[in-house]
Amino acid sequence: MENVVNVTQVKTPSPRARIQAFGGFLTNMVLPNIGAFIAWGILTALFIPSGWIPNKELEAIVGPAITYLLPLLLASTGGRMVAGQRGAVMGAIGAIGLIVGSDIPMFLGAMIIGPLGGWVIKKFDKSIENKVPAGFEMIVNNFSIGILGFLLMILSYFFIGPVIESANNLVTSAIKALVSTGFLPLLSLINEPAKVLFLNNVIDQGIYYPLGMQETLEAGKSIYFTVASNPGPGLGLLLAFSFFGKKAAKRTAPGAIIIHFFGGIHELYFPYVLMKPLTLIGMILGGMSGITVFKIFDAGLVAGPSPGSIFSYLALTPKGNFLGIILGVLVAAGVSFIVTSIILKLDKKAVEDDDEVFTTSIEKSKLMKSEGKQISRESDEILTVNNISKISFACDAGAGSSALGATTFRKRLQKENITEIEVKHYRIEDVPADSDIIVVHKDLLERARLSHKNKTIITIDNYINDPNLAKLMNELKEE
Repeated sequence: MENVVNVTQVKTPSPRARIQAFGGFLTNMVLPNIGAFIAWGILTALFIPSGWIPNKELEAIVGPAITYLLPLLLASTGGRMVAGQRGAVMGAIGAIGLIVGSDIPMFLGAMIIGPLGGWVIKKFDKSIENKVPAGFEMIVNNFSIGILGFLLMILSYFFIGPVIESANNLVTSAIKALVSTGFLPLLSLINEPAKVLFLNNVIDQGIYYPLGMQETLEAGKSIYFTVASNPGPGLGLLLAFSFFGKKAAKRTAPGAIIIHFFGGIHELYFPYVLMKPLTLIGMILGGMSGITVFKIFDAGLVAGPSPGSIFSYLALTPKGNFLGIILGVLVAAGVSFIVTSIILKLDKKAVEDDDEVFTTSIEKSKLMKSEGKQISRESDEILTVNNISKISFACDAGAGSSALGATTFRKRLQKENITEIEVKHYRIEDVPADSDIIVVHKDLLERARLSHKNKTIITIDNYINDPNLAKLMNELKEE
């Protein structure tokens, strides 16, 4: 049987793919520890002097938690990602040198020293592989971490820490200067394009979260948590497509609204922007409007909202900030809706263009099917669906759009009484080696190839209702 599904192939990863991979690495240091960040945010919102129920005794936890607990968690996680448990220990040892040797919360430092510690111990372990006499493994393992960790801790205290603190102060001063001049909304010129190119994690986890935590320690809240995570612009865009979009875009937008605004999975609106790049103007103006309102009302959040759901926003809003936060989201949505609606109404080729994105992959699949069996991996690749037992959906962090896609596809398989195929979701770098098919958004293909050069990858535009997924489903049903 020659059932086939079109899959694309990329040889050389682009700079964007490498930046995405870097952002994904940062995300996967932060994401497992989001619960701790939220716990600290709740503690701050409740017990600091300006909180809901001020309490001096419990307030005493706030400083040590942000100074020691959170950076150590980040460093430990980063080290573990590189070299397992030994890397986690090395990362934590190196981080304590940073923490004690600096006067600011060392989030950026922890995200550097953790992977560095893991890399050091990984290289050492590889250098002595098969060279340790039998019976001496434990003493070598323990003393290698002890000695290398000691050296890294001293190096962090005297050299790495001061350099990172200086860099942090420079970035903080630059952004504070931007705030003082009233130009903070201009950050949307960077944020919105970066988001639709899947570079949002580099900005959020690498810059805004550390700055936000630092400011929250001083002021009990921070506007930095809102400048890239506001769900308002995406809501306005999807509402505009719901009213003024055409065909497939109009049909899918209402469902995307629910998942984006309430579920916090912003990736759902990215294909709509990519479909009509001019709508990015609405996203940028919506983002600027939201930041302006947050600034006017001096509103902020106590921790990073992850996922970027309206529920997360409300849960992390401190006392006295609800009006500013809610208005900032609504104004951003309103501006984005108006601008995007105008763009859609003025687009005379809207009917053809809207469906083109959704139908191109189908037409290409039909062409490939007529050409026959699997061809060389030097060009486009054809996937034969015989003997498929595991399908892995992958995204940047493995907890947002990929989870949605995997759940939806699994349910569709169950409706067709196909139970022998395992469907799970992962971050791109963690996709298991026994996966038969990897499903990723088309803009993450190059990054996926960095980690899975010899795997078959299906690219999609939409994690819920994509022609390539429908094609794969049909082929599995026939098989």
